[in-house]
Amino acid sequence: MIAAIPRRSLKHLALLCLTPLAAACSPVAMINRLTPTDTYVFRGGIAYGSAPRERLDVYQPITGVRNPQPAAGYPVVVFFYGGSWNSGNRAMYKFVGEALAARGIVTVIADYRLYPEVRYPAFLRDNARAVAWTYQDIAQYGGNPHQLYVMGHSAGGYNAAMLALDPRWLEGVGMKPAMLAGWIGLAGPYDFLPITDRAVQPVFHFPDYPAGCMPIDHVHDAQVPRTFIGAAKVDSLVNPQRNSVQLADKLKADGAQVTLDLYTGVNHETLIGSFAKPLRWMSPVLHDVVAFVRQGSRQPAADQASLAPAAAARRAIDTEASQKLATQAAR
Repeated sequence: MIAAIPRRSLKHLALLCLTPLAAACSPVAMINRLTPTDTYVFRGGIAYGSAPRERLDVYQPITGVRNPQPAAGYPVVVFFYGGSWNSGNRAMYKFVGEALAARGIVTVIADYRLYPEVRYPAFLRDNARAVAWTYQDIAQYGGNPHQLYVMGHSAGGYNAAMLALDPRWLEGVGMKPAMLAGWIGLAGPYDFLPITDRAVQPVFHFPDYPAGCMPIDHVHDAQVPRTFIGAAKVDSLVNPQRNSVQLADKLKADGAQVTLDLYTGVNHETLIGSFAKPLRWMSPVLHDVVAFVRQGSRQPAADQASLAPAAAARRAIDTEASQKLATQAAR
């Protein structure tokens, strides 16, 4: 029984499971084995591009009393994992897919090409293609493409931020950031030049960093969707003040709708680890992310009225983008 495991032991397990060595040891698999399998329908290995790593998994909520399907479909989250853009795979994050699907959110977890196969910005183009696939096809999995969020942790938080803030990447697949209902960044690096991590330097063409490769550069570039930024209050890998707090402050100053939460009791790794059922006592981040997504489809009447012009603009953009995507698919 999970409940019989002392919290001290679970904390040690969490720290062991979610270190950078996780891919080489069994505790992540252990957490995933403890993850329920009866709270979602799994569709795996779906191709969104031609490359071997351009594959994604869909975690679809089980419709019932607990998760009645809205008439327009469930909200949708596309999740990008971290790993310094040189490691990671979608199977490691089953616990994220289950956590969200069990709460009525269709969840897409996408692999993308990594260094040394590719460098910046190729992985962002992969991410954008995964979002375009989701927008076009997620209705058949019970999702509402008009309630589409991008979310990421660590390097994946950077990816999500770049799709939401820098129009180049979604425009490359016939979409725009304004088509997103929101974006969620957890412990993301948003302003980290010059790069001191030698493993990351070549990903961004050190020392010749491309112009505009940081999310902080694009605060004014797009109609920024609703934003949730979360981080551990103490994070030795990604400074929360320079990255999360600074980006949130700049977005707020520019008029964006931003939620910023800093969490105690977790670190860079266990922030996302606390999505896993055995570790949810560590922080309320899962609850907060779910509340943020649900709020997007349950705005009070006054808020709905104030958001009506933006919603109308997004519908117009959606129509235009759907036509472009259909044209591209027909080629």
